[in-house]
Amino acid sequence: MTDSRASEILDRLRALREGDAPTHGGRVLSYVYDSGRDELDELADAAARLARPLNGLDPTVFPSIAAMERDLIGFTRRMLHGGRSVVGTITSGGTESCLLAVKTARDLWRQAHPEGGRPRLLTATSVHAAFQKAAHLFDLDWDAVPCDVDGSVRAEDLIARMDDDVALVVVSAPAYPSGALEPIAAVAAAAEARGISCHVDSCFGGFVLPWWPGLPTWDFRVRGVTSISADLHKFGYAPKGVSVLLHGGPHARRRQRAQFFATTRWAGYPVVNPTLLGSRSASPLAAAWAITQHLGEQGYAELVGSIRRVALSLRETVDGIPGLSVMGDPVGPAIALVADAAAVPAEQVDPHRLADALTAYGWKIQHQPGVLQSDGVRIPHSAHLTLTPVLEQGLAEFTQALRAASDSVRGKPQADARMLLAGMRALGYGENGRVPGPKAAWRLLRLAGAGKVSADQPMAQLMALIEKLPHPVSEALLSELLARMSDPR
Repeated sequence: MTDSRASEILDRLRALREGDAPTHGGRVLSYVYDSGRDELDELADAAARLARPLNGLDPTVFPSIAAMERDLIGFTRRMLHGGRSVVGTITSGGTESCLLAVKTARDLWRQAHPEGGRPRLLTATSVHAAFQKAAHLFDLDWDAVPCDVDGSVRAEDLIARMDDDVALVVVSAPAYPSGALEPIAAVAAAAEARGISCHVDSCFGGFVLPWWPGLPTWDFRVRGVTSISADLHKFGYAPKGVSVLLHGGPHARRRQRAQFFATTRWAGYPVVNPTLLGSRSASPLAAAWAITQHLGEQGYAELVGSIRRVALSLRETVDGIPGLSVMGDPVGPAIALVADAAAVPAEQVDPHRLADALTAYGWKIQHQPGVLQSDGVRIPHSAHLTLTPVLEQGLAEFTQALRAASDSVRGKPQADARMLLAGMRALGYGENGRVPGPKAAWRLLRLAGAGKVSADQPMAQLMALIEKLPHPVSEALLSELLARMSDPR
């Protein structure tokens, strides 16, 4: 390829990237994890380039892969206070780690219950959606225990649902929607007493909470914890996607081996996969390895200190904004903003209106629809903020924008989706499980103002509609929205 042709292609890619939300500088408070240290990006790029030709499918051919995995698993094991009996696997991200934790527990449950039956996955309502996907893919019943209105879950509510059909109970450290640290010690102890596997989902906070002061014990020091997931492409600051899944407790190696797929029953090479993927890029692995080698525990502790200062300052700022509140008592790198229920409606700040307003100031926070739970308690709609070290550098500007955007929407109620909702009901959607097909879903999305999606697209109207629709209908609409985004024109 000529230099001019390569330059033209890269210019086209740069032009496409101009439509993206910024991935550096802390202006997008979800999805991206910026340490604020340019040398980490440079190191990650160089390491990823060196490993680009490798295939993680077979470390016997590429032993450097096994060496890097050993180092990463060892680092994470020490970080989470696991002993020498704790073993692990590098995966393609948090979703794969969660899927494998569920698949492992299901297979072990089936071995212990040869009489058959359908196992149950026990979680709080606030558990990451990856566990719903796991239950769907691996044929478990998902049993979601309702949370309090602040997004927290009580240990006794989870323990009361433990029975012989539970293959796995999951607790979060912390829960992504609210930042709540769930009651891990009590739940894990009860699970161990009943012979139930207990997974701690720390995909989001796993590389933060080990250096966060004043927390109750939540990792492998807790008896009854049998597995933990932690993502290196979040606060490990590696490129996506790379995560660690660790197994501990009695028979940890037997647990991990239940995660594997192996076959010699075909005419090709023997296949042994510890993960769901076969061929795997080694570039994220190499980048994660290089970053952990560079930072070490001291480097991560310094970055966590920055996140904690941001969290404390933001909570103080929100406390001073009339009509706006922090949901619950979050720990670690996330907070959720809600309208202050104690304020009169004319003084309340709707979090979705706030999220839309902030885009005009150059900042993007994440809309989270409210959820009506099985016990009738509604977790209110909120705005999620992922807090990163780089935000400390721009914190004064962000807090000024947060105050100004709050002032601009104070007293405006949640977006009104009643007309669209009435129209959908008139068409029969939601009745007897009826959902719109692709064409109807696309028409409805355009009526809701979601026909074109960009990084600064207002979302309050669509979120209000999603919150009110039956789940199958809202899920059909969102699936159509994502599918249309990548349809060739």
